Amino acid sequence: MKRVGRIALAGLALALAGEPASAQNFFERLFGIPPQPPPQYQPPYQPQYRPRPPPQRRAPQPQRPAAPHPEAAPAVPVEPPPAPYEKDLLRLSEILGSLAFLRPLCSAPDASEWSKRMQAIMENEGTSPGRRERLAGAYNKGYQAFSLTYRICTPSAVEASGRYLKEGNQLSRAITGRYGG
Repeated sequence: MKRVGRIALAGLALALAGEPASAQNFFERLFGIPPQPPPQYQPPYQPQYRPRPPPQRRAPQPQRPAAPHPEAAPAVPVEPPPAPYEKDLLRLSEILGSLAFLRPLCSAPDASEWSKRMQAIMENEGTSPGRRERLAGAYNKGYQAFSLTYRICTPSAVEASGRYLKEGNQLSRAITGRYGG
């Protein structure tokens, strides 16, 4: 019996689905609301084109000699050309940054020396702001490269520290041997 009721209900739903919905008309008749006409289409507002008037020409003003302003900013100093050993010095700065991280991590006795050595290079070789920035950037690059990788002293950190000590020693000897110092 229940099955027959469900089938009849489904059939009634299908029969009503084919007819247009008249609920709106029913409520309009019930409450006396007159039907509203559909709204008319209005295109969106388009601003009208107005050509700009041509620019007015002014008579040229006589040139006055420029007086120096006491408030004017000083000219930016021109940076000297890089030293011939600049590339080696930047690599040495990067190595010092790596050692400044690795040596204290592994509790080496010379742990505090590496930042002091970089400070000495900055004082002696950082002759211009741009050069100081490049040297500091190389140092920070070396420091950050290992700070992202190592949290504790591992055999590979000891090995990397040893290799950087050897490479840094070779670079410093090469720079001082070729260019004095």
